Amino acid sequence: MRKPIIAGNWKMNLKVAEAVALAEALKPLVADAAAVEIVVCPTYVSLYSVAKALAGSNIAVGGQDAYVKESGAYTAAISPQMLADAGCTWTIIGHSERRHIFGDTDTLLNEKLRFALASGLKVMFCIGELLEERKSGKMEDVIKRQVVEGLKGLSSADLANVVLAYEPVWAIGTGETASPEQAEEVHVFTRALVRDMFGADAAEAIRIQYGGSVKADNAAELLAKPNVDGFLVGGAALKADSFAAIIKAGC
Repeated sequence: MRKPIIAGNWKMNLKVAEAVALAEALKPLVADAAAVEIVVCPTYVSLYSVAKALAGSNIAVGGQDAYVKESGAYTAAISPQMLADAGCTWTIIGHSERRHIFGDTDTLLNEKLRFALASGLKVMFCIGELLEERKSGKMEDVIKRQVVEGLKGLSSADLANVVLAYEPVWAIGTGETASPEQAEEVHVFTRALVRDMFGADAAEAIRIQYGGSVKADNAAELLAKPNVDGFLVGGAALKADSFAAIIKAGC
């Protein structure tokens, strides 16, 4: 059985005091949620304070990205070592906003993924198609490219520290949600790609999250699908009660 992993991506939201207040409010609401793995991903400036607030709890902390160098003249970048030093055990790599706003390529994201893993972090690696790609019948081609290029050079052992996060770009922050059937279809396809690359055991073990306007009222129905292994939550993770309700759906 794959343990569901439910993560909150706080994106570019919440100042430090607000982030700590959210973490403190969330802790007691999910303290008994042992059936799921919980992660929150604050902004870089809030990481240390949030990790300190959550120390000893059942909520892990992650970054939202990580560069491919430990240190150096890379203005505005952050390294996996810095994330770990701030209290992170996870990071997100390849979120659609990194791909489509900041121009992260498949090659760069593969480098980021491999370096983060080599540096001791666990990674939620995001994949997902644009609306026009789905409408034009290119969804499977896009997902295949992102998975194959993204996981290139990894071993099956590496996959123990990787979660794939399927986020249809057309459903992120739009209020639109892929139906449970649509999500399951892509998750099944994605798992088959992992099977082709790494074998049946690795494919069965890897967790695949869904992301894209997840809310408390659709979480249980999505999680009921056999290949949906959790969520990467955006807006609904910015309020303790709504995020806790999503987490409880996995218990």
